[in-house]
Amino acid sequence: MRSATKSAAKGTAQSATGGRQRLGRPFGWLWSAYAASTLGTWLGFGALPLIALQVLHVGPAAVSGLAAAGLAVGAVLALPLGPWVEGRPKKPVMVAADLVRFAALCSIPVAFGLGVLTYSQLLLVSVVSAAANIAFTSGSGAYLKTLVRPGQLLVANGRFESTTWTATAVGPTLGGAAISLIGPAVTVVANAVGFLLSAAGILAIRQREPGTVPAAGARGSRLRAADLFDGWRFILADPELRPLFLNTVAVNALIMATEPLCAVLFLGDLGWAAWQYGLAFGLPCVGGLIGAQAAPRLQTRFGRARVLLWSGVLRSVWLMGLVLVTPGAAGVVLVILVELGLIACMGVFNPLFATHRLEHVPAERVARVLTAWTVSSTAAIAVLTAAWGVLAAVIGTRAAIGAAALLLLTTPFLLRRRVPAAPDGPGMRGDGARGTVEACQDIRP
Repeated sequence: MRSATKSAAKGTAQSATGGRQRLGRPFGWLWSAYAASTLGTWLGFGALPLIALQVLHVGPAAVSGLAAAGLAVGAVLALPLGPWVEGRPKKPVMVAADLVRFAALCSIPVAFGLGVLTYSQLLLVSVVSAAANIAFTSGSGAYLKTLVRPGQLLVANGRFESTTWTATAVGPTLGGAAISLIGPAVTVVANAVGFLLSAAGILAIRQREPGTVPAAGARGSRLRAADLFDGWRFILADPELRPLFLNTVAVNALIMATEPLCAVLFLGDLGWAAWQYGLAFGLPCVGGLIGAQAAPRLQTRFGRARVLLWSGVLRSVWLMGLVLVTPGAAGVVLVILVELGLIACMGVFNPLFATHRLEHVPAERVARVLTAWTVSSTAAIAVLTAAWGVLAAVIGTRAAIGAAALLLLTTPFLLRRRVPAAPDGPGMRGDGARGTVEACQDIRP
């Protein structure tokens, strides 16, 4: 048994270092589509709040509401999408989600040019974009499983993770420069074009999608109220997915809740220049690349269970360092080191977790599970972001960041200490009744 596990892990690591062709042209198009949409998203990062502030002249509360309400309402609207997507081909759903996001974002510069842009329109765009993002995510996981072999999922997720951190490092810097030179509307256009290119990349995939097999209770055209919560029932009843679900939702929400507070602390209280802030949060993204590249090798050497556990533990300890930040160059260096450590740990954890989740969920339930997971994460981020804004007003910005860091230290207790071994390629065992893969699998945000 142990030798079989080592053999499977060794095969995964070899395919991870093997060439790009091994994943095939269909995956190459999907990867290109993901890169285009991710880079566009990060080029337009912060554009909507800036438009609300600089063009519509709203207050800080309205800016926070734009982010929180968009995520929360979008998550509620996306509830029926999991069961709806499940019995349909995933490729058209993903293309439609990209085109909806493209059209919604394009409406902003058009309205701005005509002089009719309103806060209500920004709010509507935020809601539509959040719901479409969840629809895309619910279909993309199931679609990925049809494009690559089971033993290649870690390689594929590692490339997505590397792309994410590359875009995170490059996008905000270029987007910030474009905003300074031309204005925030141009980065909204870049964001929209990224989704258009993503749709084109997905349409370029010629591999035929297998017939869809809806899960029990999903057959027929009628959507029952009970179907809306099937994803959560499956997650919470599964001893492998439940701890990962609770851990990843809590970690993502706590980290994201501190993001606006860090901007207030560093740019406001500590008087950092904008370039210092961009450097402190852009440069450490190289840690994500390093972590994603190291994940297959670490799995080969130590096993997936141990790497998931320890990378999950280590990513929870770094946030406390932000409480100690001081003005000047020393503070910038400290933030770079803290963010580098945090992102490197996330770079290891995320592709292993995403692979484990996809391998563990049967194909006919992937859409529901990913919808439930994304809705939960989105709603938790919205709630904690709003709550931590109120907390910062009461106890101070630095103290509120410290409170999030303390809570983050408790999240490793939600992780299981033992995870099943990675499956050995196409011969992995199912349970016969549900077709559930007896194997392991954060994301993807």
